[in-house]
Order: sequence, then structure tokens, then C-alpha cells
Amino acid sequence: MLEFSNRSNLLEQTEYKYRLQDVDKPKLYRDLYDYTSIPKTPFNHRMVPMNVAKNIWITDTTFRDGQQSCSPFTVQQIVDIFRLLSRLAGPNGIVRQSEFFIYTEKDREAVRKCRELGLRFPEITSWIRASEKDFSLAKEMEMAETGILVSCSDYHIFKKMKLTRREAFDKYLGVVKTALSTGIRPRCHFEDITRADFYGFVVPLATELMKLSRESGIPIKIRACDTLGYGVTYPGVALPRSVPGIIYGLNHYADVPSEHLEWHGHNDFYKVVTNAATAWLYGCSAVNCALLGIGERTGNCPVEAMAIEYASLRGSTDGMDLSVITEIAEYFERELGYAIPPRTPFVGRNFNCTRAGIHADGMLKDEEIYNIFDTSLILNRPATVAVDSHSGLAGIAHWMNGFYRRQGEHALNKQTPIIQAIKERVDTLYAAGRNTVMGDEELELIFKDLDPEMYKQFVWHRRGVL
Repeated sequence: MLEFSNRSNLLEQTEYKYRLQDVDKPKLYRDLYDYTSIPKTPFNHRMVPMNVAKNIWITDTTFRDGQQSCSPFTVQQIVDIFRLLSRLAGPNGIVRQSEFFIYTEKDREAVRKCRELGLRFPEITSWIRASEKDFSLAKEMEMAETGILVSCSDYHIFKKMKLTRREAFDKYLGVVKTALSTGIRPRCHFEDITRADFYGFVVPLATELMKLSRESGIPIKIRACDTLGYGVTYPGVALPRSVPGIIYGLNHYADVPSEHLEWHGHNDFYKVVTNAATAWLYGCSAVNCALLGIGERTGNCPVEAMAIEYASLRGSTDGMDLSVITEIAEYFERELGYAIPPRTPFVGRNFNCTRAGIHADGMLKDEEIYNIFDTSLILNRPATVAVDSHSGLAGIAHWMNGFYRRQGEHALNKQTPIIQAIKERVDTLYAAGRNTVMGDEELELIFKDLDPEMYKQFVWHRRGVL
């Protein structure tokens, strides 16, 4: 049978309608996941078309999945972070939603306090298990939307829940119907989708959910959860690991609109950012992330990474305040005691810091040579140079200019006498056996000792006195 598709504006075959396959034994894909070796990456050389949605955005799980990986946040910390998230989201809500736990009184108090801020973005949503008891909590908290755990792999259905596919299928639909009966938007979390029988369970369930959505007139969202980070983006890679295949299949075979599709990935195999961006490219409007990539095991996709990726793909920040990324990182380290690995892109202490002397020389001439973009303008993080035994005169001059905010006619260069004097002192320390990087305070003390008057002038200049 043929139908004209308003999505592709072409005639398409419509025979590809999939029904639930209620199997006696779980399908565990032992050829891919035998557990005693590295998971295999299969190819079937089938390609699906790239299909970027008209609008793409980020959703946040810092207070749900992210908070599971670290010490629980206080209510005030949640409020502070939520306010920063809102600034990052901007007036167009590029960070559109943030999901919260609602199980404890502290969780519910955090929701109430964040609501009192009166911020438009991100919208506050909740997360519950697929049970009547949990649903009553969402209803009590007057949630407009709630996430519902809808585990879809046989690992979860057979091994964890001890159900058949049919029993799980009916259980999930029952909870979603309860949500719809009270007007709450359900967001179904298809847990462990990269180990699930895609055509035997995932597509049939998604198809049935879309029917319920059309009948009720209430949007039902589907979050494709790559729970163990098995997703792969290579051209021609086969299901169930194919990120393009999963998004295309949900969109094309289950008729899930792009704006109701969301990707949630983990970083177990270092693929979390690429997988999220690929989900965008193949028709998923939302990618679910956590600030700084916090989350279970290796963590979730970092919000800040996808904010940068959004700007790269769209050619615009669309109102996002990317400088808040630096404030968020500083808040996590200062208020939460969270140690950010120093080489973490965009937020690590050394992400835009160079050490090699030859690189420092290039930075001194023009920082664009070795800096990824104007990090001072965009992230409020000036490029820096670490001073050690390899920094040379250029490295010390760049450190002085950056630390004391010397620009234009006030900038120092390799020929400046104080630069040469500091280098001699630094060289002496390393010749005596030092093998660690020089800290800012150490270099300040050397400068002060060598020329107290110049040091005083530089400090005043840095503070804006001169």
C-alpha cells in the first residue's frame, strides 16, 4: 500500500507496521554482548537519511540522573544551579526543561523554591517509575510533564522485572493512560534501548503510544535511553547499536514527531557527545544532558558540550549566555567541592592553557594560533600559559600579560627586562630539581622580590586603578 508522506513529500510504502513479538526467552544479543569480551559493533551497510528537525534543544537531568552520582545537593544549591541554567538557556529556552526527583520532602521543597523564581526556562518536570504510587506524587506536585520509566530491553523486562514482553507492554500503557486521564504529559523513558529488540518491542510500543497521543490530544514524548553507552554513529552500523537507525526508526516506522523525541546517553565508551549530536542530525529535537557531564558511572552528556555543539551546528547561540558555563564550573568547585579534571573541555582549569614554549611564543604573537576560539569573549575565560621548565621567555611574557591584564601598548614581550629576570629565577629553580608547574602565587612573589615598585604598579593596573 502507498501513502503520500507529508514528512518527506514522497510516496512511501506503508506495509512496515510492526506488532509486539511476545517471546518465550529473552533476546539478549549474545553475539554482540557476551559480557566476557568488548561489545561487538555490527554493520549491515543500511543507510538512513539525515533529517534535522526544524527546532532542536537541550533538556537537563542534573537534579535527577546527575545528582545520583555525587553527594545530594541542598535545596539552596539546587536553586542556585537552576538560576544559572536559566541564564544559559536564554530567552529562547535552548535549555528547555530540567527534571527533578520528587520522592522526598527535600526534593519537593527544591521544586517549590525553583518555581518561586518565576523563570520561564527551563520548565520543571519530574521523573517517576511506572507505578500508580509514583504517579500520584507527580499529580500531587501538579507536574505538567513527568518522565516514566519504560524499560524496553529483555535484560530489564525478563531479568529485572521478571515480566514477559506482553506484561511489560500492558503495564506501561496502563500507567501512560492514567497520566493522560489527568492531563499530565507523559515522557516515556525507553530504558536500555541499545540492547532492545527494536522491531519486536520498541517500535510496537512507540506506535501504540502515538495512537494514545492522537486519541487524547496530549503529546507523548519518547526518550531513547542509551543506558550503558552502547550507541554507535558509524555509517552502516546495525541495530540495536545504531543511533541514526534508532532515531530514524522511531520517527519513520512509529510516527513519533521529532519534537516528541529525546536522546539520553551515557559516556561508557567515550561516545556521548557524538551520539547526542547524531541524534539531533537524524531527527531528534531534544538531547538530555547534565551539567559537567555528571551522572551514573561515566556520566551523562555535558550540557555545556551540547550548548557549544548547538552553536556550531546552528551558527548562532540563539540567545544562550555561554559565559555562564564558567560560572557554573566555578560554582561546582567552590560550593559543591566537585573536582573538575583540569583538561575537561570548556570548564577544566587547563582547557585553554598551553605549556610548550614554542606554543607560548605563538600565543604571545597572536593567541588565535593556539586557542580554539575567543574563550575570553565567549566563556569569560582568557587563554593562559602555564610556566614550567619549557615555557621560555614567551611563556612568562604571556603569563604576565594575562595575569596582570596587560594589553596593547601595556603588553610585555620577550625583550622586556623583567621577563628575562623572572626567567632566570625560574630556570634556577628547575636546575635545582623542581619538576612541577609554577603557581600564580609563586610567580607573583618572584616578581615582587625582583622589582617591588613595578609589581605594585602592575597590581594597581590589574585592579583597574591605573
